[in-house]
Amino acid sequence: MALKIQVSETKIVLQNLLICAAVFYTAFYLLHVICFIALSLDSFDELGPFDFKENPSWLNKKYLANLISLEATFTICGLIFALVVEEWIWDYACTITLIHVIITSLVKMEFPLEAHWWTSLGIGLTAMICEGQILAYVLFRHNFIYPALDDF
Repeated sequence: MALKIQVSETKIVLQNLLICAAVFYTAFYLLHVICFIALSLDSFDELGPFDFKENPSWLNKKYLANLISLEATFTICGLIFALVVEEWIWDYACTITLIHVIITSLVKMEFPLEAHWWTSLGIGLTAMICEGQILAYVLFRHNFIYPALDDF
């Protein structure tokens, strides 16, 4: 029993993944800049989207900028991913989140162990999946491919 994968399908998945990654990081940096301006921070941190070591406090403006930009990015990207890939949003959302964790580890040269960072990442991922899947279902429910479970 050979694995049957068409090159064109793999190419489409990789193309969609690249588009989703570009959308994710573009939105992340734009929202980080907006938070920087809105919260009147003293200096712009270009590595802010990868900062997991900031002291978690509601009085810490840099932490708030990182948190708000992270959650807003996940919220917005869930909706955009639904428009880009039309289905399987959960798969792209999990993959992009995994890529973000890997890039964050490489940028900071340390694996993030802070519970507040993982909590906010998990909340954002859950929101991205739920709203993306709901929007995809509402917009494209007639185009969904349902698995045939008759032979299962």
